[in-house]
Amino acid sequence: MSAPSPAPSPSPDDDFSVLVLASDLGVDARPFLSPTATTTNDDDLDNWHDYAADFADGDFSDLESLQFLRVNGSDVNGNRILRVVGKCFPAQVVSAERLKKYVFYKIYSELLEGPFCIVYMHTTVQKEDNSPGMTILRWIYEDLPSDIKERLQVVYFLHPGLRSRIVLAALGRFFLSGNLYWKVKYVSRLQYLWDDIKKEEIEIPDFVKKHDDILEHRPLTDYGIEPDPLHLTEVSPSAYSYARYEERWVSREFMS
Repeated sequence: MSAPSPAPSPSPDDDFSVLVLASDLGVDARPFLSPTATTTNDDDLDNWHDYAADFADGDFSDLESLQFLRVNGSDVNGNRILRVVGKCFPAQVVSAERLKKYVFYKIYSELLEGPFCIVYMHTTVQKEDNSPGMTILRWIYEDLPSDIKERLQVVYFLHPGLRSRIVLAALGRFFLSGNLYWKVKYVSRLQYLWDDIKKEEIEIPDFVKKHDDILEHRPLTDYGIEPDPLHLTEVSPSAYSYARYEERWVSREFMS
């Protein structure tokens, strides 16, 4: 029985390297891949046309009726406005794939040319009911053709909560690839939005206006602090005094 032949020594051409990226950080790995594995602009256009064919005959009438995604006027720099009302999006019943097709449909049919911006209204959004998740949003954004990404000039983030600010500050650079992170502009009040968008250029839902009035009178609510959790400022002094004495009468009757 002959001894096994020794393994050939590796040649310089056999050298290779291993790069490990943490998948939960949302890092775009394409720049690290070989040239044959990277996606070219031609491939982006092919994928874009494939999606255009998919949603050309699609029925989005149910999503249109919700009006959580609308093209609505222009900002002071001439960028068309894509208005997003987060509270109106039913995250629990709309799949990620259908949301993606609907976003592509809106851009393909109404924002095919010229610069545009996004006005995202985060007003009273509930994570479980209205948020598709940052991973899904990043997935949709990454599949947009590069020229669409370049035409997106700014994202106005209206009524950001404390949690949203912390998450984006800590993870935004990982999840929001390219220059998108630097395009986000926080707008805490409607009055500041009017510096960039004229009032007649965009429709603001009534509940957004009402919430803005609440924040104006209780600004600490922006930071997750409710200075008046029982809303006693909305109760007349006489009613408040009566409630206090009523509690004392009930406690005396209970003790007697």
